[in-house]
Amino acid sequence: MTFKRVILSFFIILIIACAGSLLWIRNELQTPRPHSQSEKYVAIPKGSTPDEIINNLESLGVIRHGWLLRLYVRANGSGQRLKAGEYRFPSPISPLSVLRKLEEGEQRLGRLTVIEGWTRWDIAALLARIPELKLQSPEEALALFDDTSSIRDIDPEAKNLEGYLYPDTYSFQPDATPRQVVETMVKRFRQVWGELSAKHAPPPGLSPRELVTVASLVETESKLSDERPVVASVIYNRLRRDIPLGIDSTVIYASKAAGKWRNNGKVYQSDLDRDSPYNTRKVRGLPPGPIASPGQSSLEAALGPAQTDFIYYVREPSRNDGAHNFYDNEADFQRGVQALREWERNRNANVSATPTPSEGTDVTTQPSPSP
Repeated sequence: MTFKRVILSFFIILIIACAGSLLWIRNELQTPRPHSQSEKYVAIPKGSTPDEIINNLESLGVIRHGWLLRLYVRANGSGQRLKAGEYRFPSPISPLSVLRKLEEGEQRLGRLTVIEGWTRWDIAALLARIPELKLQSPEEALALFDDTSSIRDIDPEAKNLEGYLYPDTYSFQPDATPRQVVETMVKRFRQVWGELSAKHAPPPGLSPRELVTVASLVETESKLSDERPVVASVIYNRLRRDIPLGIDSTVIYASKAAGKWRNNGKVYQSDLDRDSPYNTRKVRGLPPGPIASPGQSSLEAALGPAQTDFIYYVREPSRNDGAHNFYDNEADFQRGVQALREWERNRNANVSATPTPSEGTDVTTQPSPSP
């Protein structure tokens, strides 16, 4: 009996110790602690590993127990979500709050980068993460985008600045206001647009708004600059033949505009069925306006498309750079689709079953075949 009691006592002590340790860990991760770096920017360089980031923050005193946060990051797999940038960490702050900021990303206003293909929602989220701008939420930035007076001569129909917030890297004074930041992006668009439209004779019969809309479609559909004029030719060829564009990025945009996009990289049947003028799987012609911020090569492609007979494209499965194959007939297109589907099945064979369209299918980047 004495031995059994010793063993039982040992396990009770072990359980109490484990419970106490878990409570201590939880308390350490969630409790805000003061530090001396709240008025300074902490730079997280590109390519930094999670351990390097945490070690740096520990050495600066932003977090106390770096080993504990490292264990937490490894346990929940959040290391790959940590973003480079320039951060200001308020004091006091908890380790978990530090981690959330690193996952969201933050840039110093002095240098701000807008990525090609971003929507106005993406840009609003970026501006809201910049401390100097003092925006309480992305919705405040979105409200600024509703002022279209700066592009009224180019696009009198615009309801917001979607498509006209030019993707580029900008430098600002520390005291710049959110409105000045937005005005600078639009000014840069006007500069690039003026230079390109002076060099190219665009396809006839299209307004600047429609051309920018085509450029935004090209931007979201093609990763390769040399492919973009060909993608633009497919869009124009389908428009001329009154074939629905069937572009999935417009389906996604329609869902975002409705507040229904799940943001998990999948297009669901409910997205495809959505009644929206932006859903080019259901509505013929161009969507009513741009769906993203096009860069220079996409604007050039819209203004000067390649001359082709292609009306289809599908991703080339043997390459991982976003390249496409282009087709002028449905039979060849369907063979290309089958080759892509076969490649996807082989890729996913040891991961999970291919989902049905009603459950969610991987986002594709080719117009659908004509009905």
